[in-house]
Amino acid sequence: MSIPAVSWHVVQTRPRSENKAALHLQRQGFEVYLPRYLKRRSHARKVDFVPAPLFPQYVFVAVDLLTQRWRAVNSTIGVTRLIGHGQLPVEVPRGVVDSLRRRHDVQGFVRQHREVMRPGQKIRVRDGAFSDFLGSFESLNDGERVAVLLDLLGRKVRVVMSADVIEAA
Repeated sequence: MSIPAVSWHVVQTRPRSENKAALHLQRQGFEVYLPRYLKRRSHARKVDFVPAPLFPQYVFVAVDLLTQRWRAVNSTIGVTRLIGHGQLPVEVPRGVVDSLRRRHDVQGFVRQHREVMRPGQKIRVRDGAFSDFLGSFESLNDGERVAVLLDLLGRKVRVVMSADVIEAA
């Protein structure tokens, strides 16, 4: 059994230059994967969703280390460096890119998997003003915000916060 010569590697990009780096890498003949998701953005009481990189400042690039001029990646516009160990680039474990691609929706964005919680389930706040507080899950509002009941000053207080900052306790 032969080992495929092409493998996936990680490229660090300059801040907010993921698309630019991907474009220039593709122009050089590299296969590039830039996973994106729809990020919730609120501004002036308006909420919308905008495409954003799943891994800010990083893209995946498929490279055949035996036949391609992979060192050229480091001098590509928008690229900071090809992540490596010593003189060679570090290979992304097999299946990672395929796993991410299987999570794409019809628009090509990576679906975010959130832990499904039941009303009354015990939670812990991981971050923010209520960090390390315990409470119970009440409801999911718009997919990004949750209502929880926190034990504050000896009574249950309903607080609405980002779904990203809670976890099951």
